Amino acid sequence: MPGTTTHPDLVMRFSREELADLKTTLSKEWLVTNGLGGYASSTLPGIATRRYHGLFVPDLPAPWGRTVLIPRFDEQVTTGDRTVLISGVEYESGRLETDVPNYLTEFRRESQTPVWRFDIDDCRLERRVIMPYGQNTLYIEYRLLAGRTIQLTMRPFVTFRMLDAPLKEARRPPFPLTIVEGRYELQLADKAPALKMALRPHCGVFVADYVMSRGISYRVDRDRGSEHIEDLASPGYFRAELSVGKSVAFVAGTESWESLEFHAGSIFEAEAQRLGKLISLAPLAEADEFEQWLTVAADQFIVFPGSRLEEHVLARASGDEARTVIAGYHWFTDWGRDTMISLEGLTICTGRHSEARSILLTFSHYIRDGLLPNLFPEGQRKALYHTADATLWYFHALDRYYQATGDRDTLMTLYPILKGVIDHHVRGTHFGIGVDSKDGLLKAGAEGYQLTWMDAKVEDWVVTPRRGKPVEIQALWFNALRLMAEWAQSLGEKPDQWNAMAARTKRSFNERFWNGKEDCLYDVVDGEQGDDPSLRPNQIFSLSLPHVILDDARWKPVVDVVTQKLLTPYGLRSLAPGHPDYKPMYFGDLRARDAAYHQGTVWAWLIGHFTEAWLRVYKDKPQARTMLDGFREHLREDGIGTISEIFDAESPFYPRGCIAQAWSVAEVLRAHLLTRERNSA
Repeated sequence: MPGTTTHPDLVMRFSREELADLKTTLSKEWLVTNGLGGYASSTLPGIATRRYHGLFVPDLPAPWGRTVLIPRFDEQVTTGDRTVLISGVEYESGRLETDVPNYLTEFRRESQTPVWRFDIDDCRLERRVIMPYGQNTLYIEYRLLAGRTIQLTMRPFVTFRMLDAPLKEARRPPFPLTIVEGRYELQLADKAPALKMALRPHCGVFVADYVMSRGISYRVDRDRGSEHIEDLASPGYFRAELSVGKSVAFVAGTESWESLEFHAGSIFEAEAQRLGKLISLAPLAEADEFEQWLTVAADQFIVFPGSRLEEHVLARASGDEARTVIAGYHWFTDWGRDTMISLEGLTICTGRHSEARSILLTFSHYIRDGLLPNLFPEGQRKALYHTADATLWYFHALDRYYQATGDRDTLMTLYPILKGVIDHHVRGTHFGIGVDSKDGLLKAGAEGYQLTWMDAKVEDWVVTPRRGKPVEIQALWFNALRLMAEWAQSLGEKPDQWNAMAARTKRSFNERFWNGKEDCLYDVVDGEQGDDPSLRPNQIFSLSLPHVILDDARWKPVVDVVTQKLLTPYGLRSLAPGHPDYKPMYFGDLRARDAAYHQGTVWAWLIGHFTEAWLRVYKDKPQARTMLDGFREHLREDGIGTISEIFDAESPFYPRGCIAQAWSVAEVLRAHLLTRERNSA
C-alpha cells in the first residue's frame, strides 16, 4: 500500500481509552516539519491551544520567515443523517466545539507521520498529515477503510500572521480569491507567495461561503496571561465523497502548481523511504527503538535556512549545501549556541556527517569580530552576536565532527578562521568578552545583555546576568585552546602558544574557582558582587568536555554535589533548592516564567554532559542508563515522539517550554549512546 512505512515497527499508539479524556489529549501535541523550518502542528484532538499552532506554517523568504497561513481547519464527516466534527475549536467563553472524544478510536505516530482513526457508525476513517521534505506544502489525506460512502467537508480558515507577531497584527480579510480549473489561490499579503489550495486527486467541489469566526481562544496563551483571542475568516469549503478503499487529500502550499499535482500516497512513500535511509545511517540504531525515535526526532531540527535564500546561492556556488538547526518548535529560530551544542547528537550520533559539515561551514560565514551569531531573528538576514559561549561551542562541534570523520580538508578550511577567533578573544571583542591579562581567564559582560546560555531577559531586566568569569566559559575556553594545539600540530604548525595559554588558564581556574566550603565550584568569579557560590549545573562542564580543566581530585566532589542537589529524572535543575531565588515551577506570565527559566527549572540538554562527567567518575554504564529512563515515557507526553525544552524543578516535573527542542533530543540521544555497554557510536 502506498505510504506504508519502511520501518513498520517504529509506531507509537494511543488507544481509545487513552484518548477519551479531552483534558489529557489537549496537553499532547503533534508536529510535522518540512526541512525548511516550516511546520504543521496542533493537539491530538485538533483544537489549537497555542497561537503557534497551525495546519500550515511555512517558512517564507525574508522579511517574513515562518508565517501562520492556516491556523484552523474544520473537518466534518457526514454519514447518513449524522454529521460529526473530527476537528475542533475553543472559544473565549470556554466552550469547546468538537466531536472527537466520541469517535476517535486510535492515534498513532508512524515515524514522523501522525495518523488518526475515527469510527463513526459503521464507517472507519483514517486521516494523516505530511509536509513534503524541502517544500512549503501540506497534505491532509483521508482514507475510508470500511463502511458506506461518506461526505467530507473541509473548511480552511486563513490568515497571514508572522510567527512572533501579536495576534492583532494579523492581516485581515478580504483576501482576493482566484479560481481556475480546480486551482484556488488566495493572495494574503502584498508581494508574499500566494496560498494555493486544491483536492488531490482532482475531485469534489469548492463552495465559496465566506465565514467569520469570532472569539477563538488559545488556552495555553490564556493561562500565561498572554494575548489569546483571535477572529478568523474562511473563504469557503471543499466537499468530496469518499468510498471504501479510496482516498482524497486536501493540499495547500506556496510552491508552484506543478509541485502540488502529486498523489498523497506517493508523497508518504517518498518520506518513508527518506526516513528509512536516515535510520539506516545511524550507528546501531536498529538495536534500540528509543534511539530510533530520537534519530527520527533529530531530523526535524536539521533544515535548509528557509528564509535566507542567499545562503543557498553561496553554498551551491562552492559546491556545498547550506544547513542550519532550528533550536526548538514552535517559536525558536536557529541559534548559534544551540546549534553547536546539538551538532554531535543530531548529526554525528545519527551518521549524518555531510550535514554536520554543511552546518559548520554555513555558520563559519557569519563569524564577525571573533564571534559566532547568537541567533537569527525570525525572517531576518542579519544575525545578532550577543553571546560569550556560542563561539567556544563551535570549537567543540568541529572537534566532534573531526574525530568522527577525519575530514582534514574542512579542518584546514576552518583553522585560519579559528585562529582569528582566538586572536579577537585575546585582544578583546564586543560585549566585554576578552582574556584577562592578569590570569588568562575569559571574562564577559555588558550592561543590558545576557551572554551565557542562562539568557532570560524581560524588557530591561537581565535575570541571570552572570557578568564576570562564568565557570563553563573557562571550561570551553580551555577546551578550545587545547584543540587549537592539537589542530596546529596536525596541520604542521607549532602548538606551543596554545599549550602555554591553556596551561595558564587551567592553573588560574583551579586556584580561583574552588569553593572549599561547599566542595564544589563557584558559578562566577570576579562578578559584580564578587564570587558567586550559587549551586548551578554549569560546573559540570569543567569535567565533561574532551579536555578537562578541573583537577582530577575534584571530579568526584563536583559530580556528587550535582547529583545530590540538581539531578532529576529529566535533566539538571538550573539552581539548587534552598537558594533564595529558587523557583520550583515554570508557570505564569512572561515575567514569572523568565524569573524561573534558569532559577530551578530543569533543562533536559544538561543530561548529556552530566552523563559524560558521571561516567568519568563512576564508570558504571548500566547505572548511568537508569538516569535516562524518564525520557522513554516522556516520548508519549507533550510533543509526541520528541523531547521538551524544560521541566518543572519538582515532582511531577511537568514538561514546559517548547514541545520539541533540538539540544534536548541531541543530548539525550548522545547520553543514551554513551551508556551502551559496547558503545560504537
